[in-house]
Amino acid sequence: MDAAHLAIHTTFDALAWGAAAGLALVLGRVARIDFPVSKTQRPSYFAALAASSGLGAYVFGTLNMIACGRWEVARSIEGAIFGAVFGIEIYKRFAGVPARTGARFAAPFAIGVVVGRFGCFFSGIDDFTYGTPTNLPWAHDFGDGVMRHPVPLYESGAMAIFLALYLIAVFGERRWFIVNGFYLAALWYAVQRFAWEYFKPYTPVVGPLTLFQLLSLALGAYALAMLATSKGQSNERAVLA
Repeated sequence: MDAAHLAIHTTFDALAWGAAAGLALVLGRVARIDFPVSKTQRPSYFAALAASSGLGAYVFGTLNMIACGRWEVARSIEGAIFGAVFGIEIYKRFAGVPARTGARFAAPFAIGVVVGRFGCFFSGIDDFTYGTPTNLPWAHDFGDGVMRHPVPLYESGAMAIFLALYLIAVFGERRWFIVNGFYLAALWYAVQRFAWEYFKPYTPVVGPLTLFQLLSLALGAYALAMLATSKGQSNERAVLA
């Protein structure tokens, strides 16, 4: 990726982080969403979160590039989410944190994807997040003269829909949706990401499935399992995943 497109991507990454942090702060106060991790454990919690998400982003992003015949280091949003989810679950087990800790991350997760995917869209063909060729009227030329599916915008739009519905539930004090917000976000992300993979030029790794479709299945299964075990908890205080 050239310097100009790298600057665009970096700018939108920063905007995504800023939007996520701002929304987390607002909802933490307005919706009174708790974060059930003691102050003494929070530094190690966030260190584990940063390490596992970063590791997941680069490992799975790079593995997908290799599967596609491109020996390059890369990052992946889904890889970061997958790494963060399972890294934190492992951390909680060893740190003795029994509570679910994800509720406050639901909206920040969604808005981060909404904003961040615009960086992918404007970064052009070298970003390797573009779609397959299409003749649809909203097709976009990412810089190689081929009209393609604007897949980053599909993903951004899908997560924007989730965010809007989730915020309606939050401000309507629908406690079940607040408590389980992160699992709902993860499930919706997994479903829409699985679908959009069919419009990307990635190489399948197991049968017809790409690496990210396999991650989507794992992430969706995790979210469904957590939602299934939360029945009857609609009146509890909101806690995280």
